[in-house]
Amino acid sequence: MRIVVTGGAGFIGSCFVRTVLAGEHPGLAGAEVVVLDAFTYAGRIENLDPVRDDPRLRVERGDVRDPRRVAEVVGDGGVDLVVHFAAETHVDRSITGAADFVTTNVVGTQVLLQAALDGGVGRFVHVSTDEVYGSIDSGSWPEEHPLEPNSPYSAAKAGSDLLARSYHRTHGLDVVVTRCSNNYGPHQFPEKVIPLFVTRLLDGGRVPLYGDGRNVRDWLHVTDHCRGVALAATKGRAGEVYNIGGGTELTNRELTTRLLAAVGAGEDRVEHVPDRKGHDRRYSVDWSKIRDELGYTPQVAFDEGLAGTVAWYREHRDWWEGLR
Repeated sequence: MRIVVTGGAGFIGSCFVRTVLAGEHPGLAGAEVVVLDAFTYAGRIENLDPVRDDPRLRVERGDVRDPRRVAEVVGDGGVDLVVHFAAETHVDRSITGAADFVTTNVVGTQVLLQAALDGGVGRFVHVSTDEVYGSIDSGSWPEEHPLEPNSPYSAAKAGSDLLARSYHRTHGLDVVVTRCSNNYGPHQFPEKVIPLFVTRLLDGGRVPLYGDGRNVRDWLHVTDHCRGVALAATKGRAGEVYNIGGGTELTNRELTTRLLAAVGAGEDRVEHVPDRKGHDRRYSVDWSKIRDELGYTPQVAFDEGLAGTVAWYREHRDWWEGLR
């Protein structure tokens, strides 16, 4: 089996590549992996260092918006599976400059889908986000919930989800969509809240808490996310959407308190800042479908995962110093 992983040098994509090559996903055992990555600010070759010498890995530099380059990697007729992680993902960046989010997330996805169709790819897994659903005051979103995105980032991802669906419905391409909750873990670029707060606290700085700190997120360890993606890739039904959740909902205030405790810092290190524009109040996905159909359950308890993540950033200053 040959798998093309777009964004395979990024935070989640590189974890997927490492775990596939380590044999952690039985349905993908022995697969050859081709990474396609543009190596923008968040894609780093160092994320693949543990597997760089594996003869089953090939790394290709290329932008998913480039039809010729994508066709060279995806459309050669020898690809069994595409797992599409590549995306612009940081909400704050999308608020100040939406153009790259639209072209990468929407146009790039269309380019990949067309190459997969032209090249006879066996399955296309489109990795998306719970943010496409909007905000929910209570309960949890099922996969059938209407898409109501509120940021340029989530709107672009919603557009890419619909394109993926259209290629299945119109052309019969075997497409599966996954929508995950907030990821955390090692190798995450320090613009997202957990690595941003951890690295600032380790450096003796202060951390910015938006608004009243009561925005709620469900936290999913990156290895659990990759396990869910692998299950969707190997066992999911064509044309279906699968939510992937972590099972730990926290307010941003509660998360901040845990991060302060993890590094031995006090409340004086918190700086209250004005809320973000269009800040969604709460995300929560119903992941019973992937549990019941594919056997997914999160394996990493949040306290364990958070402690391991903080330890990784403490021990890998050479990875993140100078990035913020």
